[in-house]
Amino acid sequence: MPEIREIPVPVDAPAPLPEPDADDLRLETVLGALSDPLRLEIVQRLLLEREDFDHTCGWFGFDRPKSSLTHHFRALREAGVIRQRQYGLERRSHVRTDDLDARFPGLTTLVAAWTPPAD
Repeated sequence: MPEIREIPVPVDAPAPLPEPDADDLRLETVLGALSDPLRLEIVQRLLLEREDFDHTCGWFGFDRPKSSLTHHFRALREAGVIRQRQYGLERRSHVRTDDLDARFPGLTTLVAAWTPPAD
């Protein structure tokens, strides 16, 4: 079973962008956001490969237009899957592991264990 990497919130981290409260997270909304393979990969990489507390879109190295990536990250944030913070001109993201595990036990473990389809 892959190990989810936990990194504490830095004391100087900016406030998060608007997101649903943990009590308002809905399974169908979260699963809808995770139904896209790219978004599922984003979340899995944030769970397993992160090097810092949060990461910019560029950290992932996806060969996609910035507008496309912005759409995917916004969908994840609005569903309550990730938390984003604004650092100057950059938005950095991390998975809301504690909130997701409290509302949907085992969900982050399933995402961490997901195997992307071979292309």
